[in-house]
Amino acid sequence: MPMNLEFNQNEDNIRIALSQLKTRLDKIALGGGKKAIEKQHEKNKMTARERLQYLLDKDSTFVEIGAFAGYEMYEEQGGCPAGGTVAGLGYVSGRQCIILANDQTVKAGAWFPITGKKNLRMQEIAMENRLPVIYLVDSAGVFLPLQDEIFPDKEHFGRIFRNNARMSAMGITQIAAVMGACVAGGAYLPIMSDETLMVEGNGSIFLAGPYLVRAAIGESIDIETLGGSMTHNAISGIADYNCESEQECLDQVKKIIGKLGHSPHAGFDRIDPVSPKKNPEELYGIIPKDSSRPYDMMEVIDRMVDAPGLDQFKEEYGKTVICGYGRIDGWAVGIVANQRIIVKNRKGEMQMGGVIYNDSADKAARFIMNCNQKKIPLVFLQDVTGFMVGSRSEHAGIIKDGAKMVNAVANSVVPKITVIVGNSYGAGNYAMCGKAYDPRFIFGWPTAKIAVMGGEQAAKTLLQIQISGLKSKGKEIEAAEEKKLLDEITNRYESQTTPYYAAARLWIDAIIDPGETRKLISEGIKAANQNPVIGDFKTGVFQV
Repeated sequence: MPMNLEFNQNEDNIRIALSQLKTRLDKIALGGGKKAIEKQHEKNKMTARERLQYLLDKDSTFVEIGAFAGYEMYEEQGGCPAGGTVAGLGYVSGRQCIILANDQTVKAGAWFPITGKKNLRMQEIAMENRLPVIYLVDSAGVFLPLQDEIFPDKEHFGRIFRNNARMSAMGITQIAAVMGACVAGGAYLPIMSDETLMVEGNGSIFLAGPYLVRAAIGESIDIETLGGSMTHNAISGIADYNCESEQECLDQVKKIIGKLGHSPHAGFDRIDPVSPKKNPEELYGIIPKDSSRPYDMMEVIDRMVDAPGLDQFKEEYGKTVICGYGRIDGWAVGIVANQRIIVKNRKGEMQMGGVIYNDSADKAARFIMNCNQKKIPLVFLQDVTGFMVGSRSEHAGIIKDGAKMVNAVANSVVPKITVIVGNSYGAGNYAMCGKAYDPRFIFGWPTAKIAVMGGEQAAKTLLQIQISGLKSKGKEIEAAEEKKLLDEITNRYESQTTPYYAAARLWIDAIIDPGETRKLISEGIKAANQNPVIGDFKTGVFQV
């Protein structure tokens, strides 16, 4: 690919965005801050990230999920970095596992609403992929000022324990290492796990702490006697292992995981990986700084899939969506990607890039059905502004064809992994397997934008609504005031389309370096391969 001024500008834009990403992640990694970390160390306790580092296999891949959970969401409460929980997909004793570690430096590990959502997401990943789960428990329980947003509803705190029970029934191993407080309703989590380990002197489990016990029944008792490690190992029998240190506790977790039996795999095809035919480092210069500008998505794909490249399906038909078979790190995949260049359809008519037309939707639906028939995992590369609008598309049945594609995506039984490369607008987000359509993993590049429509269109629409409202009250708007209002609306709307806004709310699992995409897709398929159960593919009723 020729290196020109535009390529260099695009690369600079991505590099700056990645530098900003790293800076923000470094700050998040401090949790509640340096003073809170020092206090943790004074108690002879490691931080959540230090525990993970000790537990994980050396030099193995760790995919952190939800690092930006709660980002800029709880300013009045002092913030909640990473949702107060460090979590991800990693290797312990050679086994791919889901690991969740409460961060005690963040409000004593208390559960915010986003904490519950993040923990439920991790349990969902474990259930979908039949992965063992390790809980590193150190939490003061529900964050009481926000209890109404975390306690009673279906997707709130109680769902965690329901999932504990369901996973146990599914045969999914769950290990709980209690390394600090485990209070009130949270006490059920380790006891509903398969095995419970406690650290002497720091780990404690009880439904009510000493203060509440005294207030409720007048009994005076200390933490260790009430619910410490020796109490639950020697008296109640609740715990299974008493450990003198955190290191001993984590070493025991490694031993337990290392002895797990092996189950059949799904059988997704993999051969020895080979490098892409084009240099993956050049990915950084392909995506335009201006998200409205066209580019060739095949240039992205050629730097992501193993050589010799993509075997395109219906290459000359429905050109605004690319479909094809290939391999990523040796894994066989089916790729569905939005094409952003201006293309000609089979009739010689020009079609805008990034828009899904009737023929594109029809092609994608058929391809998705084929991948399900062949048991080939699907990878969606999103840069979509939506479906084509206007009388011609409506008369041709764009809603009908779009519904076929959505139907195929929704009913797909093979694993789906979604990467939001650029725009992800409106119904295009749905058809290209957005969060609502259960991708096993969903990642966003720093260039990702997620919204119901583009910022310019949305801002002008909202402006007209506001102006009409003011005029109905007899108020006239001057041009300068109208421009100021438009700028305010645009800035507010654009702030809600960033990948950080999406990651904070767990609409995406992580914001990733484009150069890491290939590795993360491979790790996702490896996780999916652990679940041998693939249902039969059936679609609902749709118009043909």
